[in-house]
Amino acid sequence: MNRTGLAIAFAVASQAAPILAQGPTGAAPDVAFMQGMIHHHAQAVEMVRLIRARTTSPVLRSLGERIEVSQKDEIAMMQQWLRDHGQEAPDPLPHLGMDMPGHDAQMMPGMLTKAQMGALAKARGKAFERLFLTGMIQHHEGAIAMVKSLFATTGAAQNTAIFRFASDVDADQRAEIARMRAMLTRLPAK
Repeated sequence: MNRTGLAIAFAVASQAAPILAQGPTGAAPDVAFMQGMIHHHAQAVEMVRLIRARTTSPVLRSLGERIEVSQKDEIAMMQQWLRDHGQEAPDPLPHLGMDMPGHDAQMMPGMLTKAQMGALAKARGKAFERLFLTGMIQHHEGAIAMVKSLFATTGAAQNTAIFRFASDVDADQRAEIARMRAMLTRLPAK
């Protein structure tokens, strides 16, 4: 094999090595990220489900619908990725409102505490809108922190699907945070 052929073979092998090293089960940090993000997204869905009975704001309802659809789609995608890699795929959606075994809200950045969720569930009208927006901003910032942590972990996000998904989460959450902050500025003072 000539030098050019050897260089090409080395380049191909070095790009494939991180993916091959993961094996069929995926890298441990990727699996932990996907499993944690499923629970993280499930809480966002739970928050959104409170909108219907607590506000008539068409703008907030529209935002909530977008969040619910995207988070449910992403949960399904993450569950499939985990199953494809021989891993446990949590299914918290049928159990919303109940404690999720094995996952402490404090372990995942940005998740609302039981007290915050309780306050959100009790609020109505503009008070609900303010709590929802501030809570969802906190929640989205947590997802961004989870992505940052994943990317900072050696050997993580080498799988193309994980890298793309995590990058999309980061970009989408940042865009929604900007949108929600603008919505907050339009709410009347407390």
